[in-house]
Amino acid sequence: MTNPRYLLDTNILVYLIGGVSERLRDRVEEHEPGTVATSALCVAETLYGIVDAQEKAALIRLLDVIAPLPFTVAEARRFPEIPFRRRRLDRFIAAHALALGMTIVTNNEADFADIPDLAVENWTQ
Repeated sequence: MTNPRYLLDTNILVYLIGGVSERLRDRVEEHEPGTVATSALCVAETLYGIVDAQEKAALIRLLDVIAPLPFTVAEARRFPEIPFRRRRLDRFIAAHALALGMTIVTNNEADFADIPDLAVENWTQ
């Protein structure tokens, strides 16, 4: 099995299920299966915002291809090392990526700009 290298942020999941960016889809598809994943936290955040049954079904299909990784104690231990910002789930997602040595793929680079040692890429541009 291939180790995941890229962690898709919530906004990227939303773009993929909505078919918003062909460039993004192409970037995801160019990577070897198993190298692109997401966080269970991103799945929860995405599900929270979905009201349409078709979008929920599209997310479930996407998760058959892009595995959600569990948030474990290892990730929780990284969380206190990250600069705190109230009401920001991004802090937990960053801890997840840092603990696993992954690069976050997001369209909101500014949300992660203040986190030391975190690799961030934007595949929508």
